[in-house]
Order: sequence, then C-alpha cells, then structure tokens
Amino acid sequence: MSERSERFGKHSELPPLRRNSRFQMLWMGAAASELGTTLTWVAFPLLILAVTGSAALAGLVGACRITANLLFSLPAGAWVDRWDRRRILIGAEVVRCLALAALAVAVLAGRVALWQIVAVAVVTGAADSFFGPARAAAIRAVVAPGQLPEAYAQEEARGHAASLAGPPLGGFLFGLGRALPFAVDALSYLVSLVCVVHARVPRRPAEAAERRETGMRADLMEAAGWLWRHRGLRAGLAFALVANLVANALLLPVIVMVEARGGDSAATGVVLAGLGLGGLLGATLSARIGRLLPPGTLMLGVVGFFALAVCATALPFGPYWPVVPLFLAMVAAPALNVVLRVLLARLVPDAMTGRVVSLFTMATMGLTPAGPLLGGLLAEYVGGAGALVAVGGLLAAACALASISPALRGLDVPAPAGTEAPSAVPGPAELGREPVGER
Repeated sequence: MSERSERFGKHSELPPLRRNSRFQMLWMGAAASELGTTLTWVAFPLLILAVTGSAALAGLVGACRITANLLFSLPAGAWVDRWDRRRILIGAEVVRCLALAALAVAVLAGRVALWQIVAVAVVTGAADSFFGPARAAAIRAVVAPGQLPEAYAQEEARGHAASLAGPPLGGFLFGLGRALPFAVDALSYLVSLVCVVHARVPRRPAEAAERRETGMRADLMEAAGWLWRHRGLRAGLAFALVANLVANALLLPVIVMVEARGGDSAATGVVLAGLGLGGLLGATLSARIGRLLPPGTLMLGVVGFFALAVCATALPFGPYWPVVPLFLAMVAAPALNVVLRVLLARLVPDAMTGRVVSLFTMATMGLTPAGPLLGGLLAEYVGGAGALVAVGGLLAAACALASISPALRGLDVPAPAGTEAPSAVPGPAELGREPVGER
C-alpha cells in the first residue's frame, strides 16, 4: 500500500465524502468562482462586441487569456511543486478578484477601452495557470484515493451547474448593466478566497525541499520524461489538442448565429445554458457511463458524438434550436472528464502533480488560443452557422484519424492501491461536471 493510502487508511473505514469538510470547502469556493466565471464567459464577448462591433476582436481577446495561461503554465507547475500551495491558491484568487473589480469600475465609469479588457484577460489567464495545478494537488491531498471518482464526479456536477446558471444570468445581468457581471465575478473570487483559507490545504509535498536543490529545467524534464513513457497518454493528448481547439471556437459562432436569427443576449444565455444542463445530467450518470468503456474508447465515442452535435446546431430551426444538440453533446462529457482525472490521479506521483498538470495543459491546449480567433474569423466571414459546420467537420475528421491509434484505444485506468484486480472507474453509488476538456 502506498504512503498516501496508508495516510488515509482503508477505503471501507473512511467517512462519506460529504463529511470531508476540507474537500467540501474547496468545492464550495470553486462553485462560487466558477459561477462568476461563466457569467463573464458570456459578458466578455458581449462587452467587446458592444465596444468594438467586431467578432474577430472578441475572439482575439479570448485568445489573449488562453495564451497567457499557456505561457505561464510550465513555470507555474514547477513552482506549485516547490512552493507553498496554500499561498499560491490564495494569491491567485486575490489577483483575479482585483483584476475583475478594476474592470467593473472602468465599465461602470464608461471609460473602458479595448486595451483594458486585454490586460484583464492576460492577468486572469496568468493567475489561472497557477490556480489550476495547485488546486489539483490540493484535491489529491485532502481526498482518499478510493474516493477520487466520487470527488471528481462532484466536481463535474459543480462545473455544469455553473454552466447552466451562468450564461443566462450573465446575459441578464449584462442587459441590466454592463458592469454587473464583472462585479459579481470579482465577488465570486473573494468567496473562493475565504473557502481556500478555511480548507487548510496542505502546503507542499514532502519531497519539495529536495527539489529546491535542482533546477527548474531538470524538474520539467523529469515530468516530461514521465509523460513521454506513457504511450496511451501521449495519444490522448494529441487528440485532445484538436478537441480543445474546436471546443474553444464555439462560443462566438453560437452568439453570432443566435443574434442573426433574431435572438437577444438573454436568448444567447439560454442557448449556452444547454451545455450546462446536459453536463449536469451527465454528471449524475458519469459513474455508469464511465464503467461502460475504457478511457481511450470512451474519448473517441464522446468526441465523435460532440462533433456531430456541433454540426447539428447549424440546422435552421430558429434562435433557440442550438440548445437541443448542445444539451445532448454534453451528457457523456462528464463521464470522460471523471475517468481522465482519476487516471491522472492514480498514475502521477504526488510530488510531480503540479508539473504534470501543467504539461497536460500545454500539450492539450497548445492550439486553444487559436480557437476563439478561429471562431471569430469564421463567424465574421462565413456566418455563425457556417462556422459551426466547419469546426464540427474538423473535429469529426480528427476523431476518425485518432480511431486508428491502438495506444489510444488501449488507454485504461489502473486499479487503486490496495485492490486485487484492475477495473474501470469505481464511481460513487449515488450522485445527487475544461466540453471535452475543461473550459
């Protein structure tokens, strides 16, 4: 039994996850934060369209945030494995709260400019790169290995609930006042900050002091070497690279198409809420779906269906039609997210969590900055419906190509420490949510 398993004891002796106050505090903080983020997910492009009138510029700003996240990801992952993880989480939330509050003030004063929006996008993207791996390490530190599937399923439910409530609420608040969604997002980061403080996140892994004697380059090469030795993970990363490009190109075409069909900002929010509603339902089914297929095969099936659903949104059935295929596309996605998170948590050594999570971010999102820009350009020159057909077709072609990889089809989840035989993901008995990858 591993050191981490011994620390938590046997799974049968563990209290229910709902009584794990440290995890639940982290979960509540992330729920507030993600709700705020989904508000501005809609409000940011609406604000840029109102200020500049250009869908391409709206895509450029989205690309700036993602680019900043990627540029900081590698050093952030190494620092997460060296530094005080609790302070990293707190510092990231402070930075994001102040950045969104400053933007809300500028919008309220009627003096917001494009460069200010870009600056906020860059700052929050950089903060995201620190917060993500630090939080991933924190969850592993406070949740027993046998309860990770249940914990990640609860994480999925949180994210999709926010995706369900956030877009319509963001559109509604933007209609009341352009500054409101950004002020609420700033407040959500403040709530998350308080929850992180009370969660008492472990500060750093035991091996952190030893790694301080090595250089950052050596740390990153160690993690890269570990990742390269896992052929199935390499194949999955290449596939996710294209999938995340498409997932991040959808927002602007959907907004443009809904508006072209006579919908307003509230209608846009309702349509995008289909993603959250489908994901929320999928989170309740994630354990059952995740046991049907190994991760590699499940990835091919989920992404292939997602591609077809994206193309179906372009059917000429009115401004609210896209909510149907978007809802259906997201039902299976939570199971895939849960399976992949458990796979990483069981394979990656704790002392390497920050670096491997950052490498995954770089590897799977390397093309993502081009997503909003691609979506904006396509929407501007071929219309929203044409753009959705184009990106859906690209994803379907990538899925067909990936299906010939035996390494991807053979990717599976190892059994947790202390069990006798490998199994698929052992999900929770009952569950009351980056698209194919986390947003």
